[in-house]
Amino acid sequence: MSRAMHRLFSGFALTLALSVPGTSDAQQSTGAGVDQIAHGKYLATASDCMACHTAPGGAAMAGGLSIATPIGPIVATNITPSKANGIGNYTLEQFDAALRKGVRADGRQLYPAMPYTSYAQLSDDDVAALYAYFMNDVVPIETRPAETKLPFPFNIRLSMAAWNLLFLDKGPFKPDPAHNAEWNRGAYLVRGPAHCGSCHTPRNLFMAEKTSSEMAGGEVGFWYAPNITSDPNSGIGGWSVEELVTYMRDGHASGKSQATGPMAEAIDYSLRFLTEKDLKAIAIYLKTVSPIRDPADTKPVFDWGEPSDELASIRGVALPSNPDAMSGPQIYDAYCATCHQAQGQGSFKGGLPSLLHNTALGRTNTNNLVMVILDGLRRQPDVFMPGFAKELSDTQVATLSNYLIQHFGNPAAKVSVEQAASVRSGTTSTVLVTLAQSAMAAGGLVVIGLISWFLVRRNKSRRTAQIGR
Repeated sequence: MSRAMHRLFSGFALTLALSVPGTSDAQQSTGAGVDQIAHGKYLATASDCMACHTAPGGAAMAGGLSIATPIGPIVATNITPSKANGIGNYTLEQFDAALRKGVRADGRQLYPAMPYTSYAQLSDDDVAALYAYFMNDVVPIETRPAETKLPFPFNIRLSMAAWNLLFLDKGPFKPDPAHNAEWNRGAYLVRGPAHCGSCHTPRNLFMAEKTSSEMAGGEVGFWYAPNITSDPNSGIGGWSVEELVTYMRDGHASGKSQATGPMAEAIDYSLRFLTEKDLKAIAIYLKTVSPIRDPADTKPVFDWGEPSDELASIRGVALPSNPDAMSGPQIYDAYCATCHQAQGQGSFKGGLPSLLHNTALGRTNTNNLVMVILDGLRRQPDVFMPGFAKELSDTQVATLSNYLIQHFGNPAAKVSVEQAASVRSGTTSTVLVTLAQSAMAAGGLVVIGLISWFLVRRNKSRRTAQIGR
């Protein structure tokens, strides 16, 4: 599974943004100054544009990554300043319309997989800076990714106009006078460029963010973007500002958590490049997000786990002939203990994380644990954990996961063999996805019906007018 796949929300996928050249030429040089271009680059980094618009092994921002989603495969687009294949012909106004309103240069609607609902918060100056950066500092790549062709009725882009009326807050961000400049800077970054809610806020049946549950946790494919509200049990209420800054910058916070999956990628390609001042502002804002608690979290999710060692009990015990009959301690000894140590305490200098007081084992949503066991972890520049998808069966993954949870995590959590199989296969069959498909299909049919009604009424009016003549 590609890193772009992990950044997508609830089975939706890569943006279809900016895929058609504009109707008027943009100059190769926009007359932008060095400072404006540098500011645009910083904003593009904060927005993590690379994650969705760069295919593995491909040129930066050239698109081309195809992702299988519940509504069909979606292909990332070329957003380099190529005039033939990218956005080189976009004017500032067209760039702005795509970025903040979800409308391409040819007037067609974008799908909200491109987080224009967040970018709508951007200021005019920041949009201009982004435009200056893309037009002057991104290398034009002359490749055209394949077109995205979704099945009916999802291929009716006009339905997105109705979606926007319901769910697009056209912004831009307005500072809250009840808070200081630092808080407002954090709110702007979280709600706008960094679009944290795209992953961390749950979505409704139409795949729009539930504003009443801001940052309460959301699904990103099979990854779970955890609750980052100010709740001390389910969220980050028990984290200090300094711990949050360290986590966003380095990818781990001792005694709390280490980044994996989409969050690791967000840190490696975006957050770690932000200034300490901006990271602190983000942390300060998140610490004020209204607390939302999962009743299953009876204490802070990072507070579970005590040293436990059952490895002595299996010394000299022959392994079963059927690998699926291996016990939790046997699998842990074979695949985990070398790095995480016999009692789950991690490496001596902390380079390899402790399994104690680790949010990966403290949540009742256990998909992230299964994902890490199967896919491993690769972070820049040199953090690495191998994946065991080829070595462990679904039964072994479930056995190992439940051993880790029972000994080092929240005993209320569990992993089933069926869950391991579903995560491994990469297929989603959740009720939410099924209902979302039905809701969006129904919405598309309603739009088609309205369009048909409008066309019929217009034709009747024309005929009546002609008869009247």
